[in-house]
Amino acid sequence: MEKGRTVLAFDLGASSGRAVIGELQGEGGSAALSVTEIHRFENVPVQMGERLYWDFPRLLQELKIGFRKAFQSGFRPESFGIDTWGVDFGLLDRNGELLGNPYHYRDNQTDGLIEELCGTYGKERLFAESGLQFMPFNTIYQLHAMKKAGSPKLDQAETLLLMPDLLLYFLTGVKICEFTNATTTQLIHPHTQTWNRELMSELGLPPGMFLEPTHAGTIVGRLTDDVCKELDVPSVEAVAVGTHDTASAVAAVPASGTSFAYLSCGTWSLLGTELAQPTLSAEALACNFTNEGGVGRTYRLLKNIMGLWLLQECKREWDAKGKGHSFPELVRMAAEAPAFRSFIDPDDLRFLHPSGMPDKIRGYCRETGQPVPETEGAIVRCILESLALCYRQTLESVERVSGSTFGGLHMVGGGIQNELLCRFTANALGKPVWAGPVEGSAIGNMLVQLMALGAFRDMAEARACVRNSFALTTYEPEETDRWQAAYTEYRRIVSA
Repeated sequence: MEKGRTVLAFDLGASSGRAVIGELQGEGGSAALSVTEIHRFENVPVQMGERLYWDFPRLLQELKIGFRKAFQSGFRPESFGIDTWGVDFGLLDRNGELLGNPYHYRDNQTDGLIEELCGTYGKERLFAESGLQFMPFNTIYQLHAMKKAGSPKLDQAETLLLMPDLLLYFLTGVKICEFTNATTTQLIHPHTQTWNRELMSELGLPPGMFLEPTHAGTIVGRLTDDVCKELDVPSVEAVAVGTHDTASAVAAVPASGTSFAYLSCGTWSLLGTELAQPTLSAEALACNFTNEGGVGRTYRLLKNIMGLWLLQECKREWDAKGKGHSFPELVRMAAEAPAFRSFIDPDDLRFLHPSGMPDKIRGYCRETGQPVPETEGAIVRCILESLALCYRQTLESVERVSGSTFGGLHMVGGGIQNELLCRFTANALGKPVWAGPVEGSAIGNMLVQLMALGAFRDMAEARACVRNSFALTTYEPEETDRWQAAYTEYRRIVSA
């Protein structure tokens, strides 16, 4: 095994992206990884007419800036990898040109389509043939919306590339479809790990535009000569990492065994466990769980929860009205607000789309007969307590469906910088929370690159490296009686 490996990870979340250098010293599980952020940028969707889009050309340009900054800063990465959110995609024509900006998953074009497709094909069949949680933005519903609208893009498309693969294509010229992100489409068979071409044909979708999945850890190409010339950088190998950011985040969970529970905490909260096989039981369907592909051909049995999007949207609206507060200030105001006054179901679909979040939260509380939070601190407290209680409900369901019992919860991602949420989560669970690392997705991205380069034999060695390299913060549960009472009330409200 070689020493002194350097890799470059591009990690794009729903609200921001970053380019991060990873430097590995040592060998195998005893190695130490250091990370250096070299570029960070906002990821802001664009409303054009009735549709909400990603600003794809700017995102590609930000990645190019990240390459340039890496070499200007004196780093010499051997490889790079890209991870992003799931479900969204771009379409290429026969000349390899992009057919318009990709739609944003929060666009309302898919409203009502879960019910429509379940009515046509049956909820049980769709779950059995995908293992995926029913979320209105899954790729299958986006494609069905385009088909219903008579979009000419589907007629012109030769290739569908999910977002990380689309970015990779314009840097390397290579077209791939990485497995972990492909599973978010709701069009991959969970057992065969191949496309459900029969269902595609029934939906009237052109099956030929879907490339066969490539598994994480595969070296797939290099920066093109044109990109190297444009950026004045040498050629760098490209690795297909766990391109779904949650797959990368779970790869970075510093667990010491194979049975653990995790929460990837950011704009979305994704809570679950890692399994060798998908879980397609009737109870998994009833819980609306998902079986997404993981690194090493594993599966992530988890639940998507609305997450800190609720807080981000409130802050955006308050900022626009001149009531600007930093996130730390809002958290301090929440800590000072009265406890357990009102709760929301974070996954109520009214919270999915942008705009009006504080009023939506007030409306939910009013409709459920609870005190209406009026101040910023009261609203933020309502969000954070509700998320923590939702995490408990979800973890209990994960334990029940998987047949496992977990001694605590690993939290990774940017959301763990919110110490109040971490503390609330431990209190709600009545179990310890182990928080870290913050840059979970970027680190997991790096680990898979390093595995592809031969620095680690397996995920056990890679996770041992994470434990060696990054400090964890442990939050022990407190006030468990009060939180138990709050949990009982929360469940009554969200099940009403």
